[in-house]
Amino acid sequence: MAQQHLDPTDPRTRHAGPSPAPGSARSGGTPTGDALAGYLRAQATEFLRALRLHRETGTTAGGPNGAAGPEDPVDATRALRRAVRRVSGSLHTFRPLLDPDWSESIRPELAWLSGTLAMEHAYAARLERLLLALHRLSGAVFPAQSALGAAVGGRSAGAGPDLGAAVGGRSGGAGPDPRKADPGTAGPPTHPASPDRGNLTVGAAKAGALLERQLTLARTRAHSTALQALGSSRFHAVADHIAVLASEVPLTSAAATTDLRPLASAAEERLTDAVTALPLVTAGHPYNAEALNHGLSPDPAPHPQDAPWHQVRLLLRLHRYAREVLEAADAPVDVRLLTAGQALDRHRDASEAAAAAAQAARTPRIAPATAYALGVLHADQRHEVEAARFAFQQSWQKQTVGTP
Repeated sequence: MAQQHLDPTDPRTRHAGPSPAPGSARSGGTPTGDALAGYLRAQATEFLRALRLHRETGTTAGGPNGAAGPEDPVDATRALRRAVRRVSGSLHTFRPLLDPDWSESIRPELAWLSGTLAMEHAYAARLERLLLALHRLSGAVFPAQSALGAAVGGRSAGAGPDLGAAVGGRSGGAGPDPRKADPGTAGPPTHPASPDRGNLTVGAAKAGALLERQLTLARTRAHSTALQALGSSRFHAVADHIAVLASEVPLTSAAATTDLRPLASAAEERLTDAVTALPLVTAGHPYNAEALNHGLSPDPAPHPQDAPWHQVRLLLRLHRYAREVLEAADAPVDVRLLTAGQALDRHRDASEAAAAAAQAARTPRIAPATAYALGVLHADQRHEVEAARFAFQQSWQKQTVGTP
């Protein structure tokens, strides 16, 4: 088992981050393979600590009904994913410095584990987002909202404020909303009920019930899949690899004298090139309706226009992890990069929520009022996609201006 290599609860192994390695940026020298080894050992230790906590608290994400005990296993699952993402991202960015056979064999397993652990909470967060949006659009009240609000936290480390928003607030979460005349105003403007709003209210309750059935079923299946994965021999093999990584990093012979900065710069250049290919000029105009117009396509496949934005989100994450390796634990947080990442997280959440609403609208034999409510909900989430793009464009332009 993984714990036989390193006990993460041993006080001698507990630390907040990697110590300054000889030749690292924090120690005043050129960051080399020693800094990478220290970072990977620290993340492996965090993984083992989270695994111990997960086993002590029981199940993943509090069970399919969201019931969590005093020691919330959601935190353990999130910590597992956090460590896995950072190990996997570092292996990708700095793979020339690592044993190629070992690196190429473990990276697909880390991607499998991270994706498996993410699905249950993603479905729960998606359901809450859609029910909150239905409430905001129609004024209908859904009994499941109180339970969902208590059970669902942030989807990821950068997306916490979105999903904990109060009922009646904007479901898009933090950041400016280009659709509001006064950005400081909280919640939607009050106005008398209109015929369209009345029709929406009629179908909203059934639409909410349909979404709850579909997404709760998907969440339950994801919960079972995660439990099976965590008990499988495949997972134990991954845990053993990471346990070994906590004490011994398989670097190449040249890694000790190789500068990490060119590899980190290459990751930043890939991000910059991907951002350059985005339609930032259009995204810089509030309420430009591009996301909605493309979202009305009858093609049931995921919107191809969203893919470049999702790719930028992944490249931004790799860039952040590379900076963590270079600057170690005491590096200041880059607020501009963090803000840009949060905007892309909101973009991903809104895009997937819109797809879920569109999928529900294709359910056979649903009432016209239900289909109408789902169509309005889909359009609302595509507007949220557009708002997230605007927020990213604003934060990225500030970052570019502020860069020497």
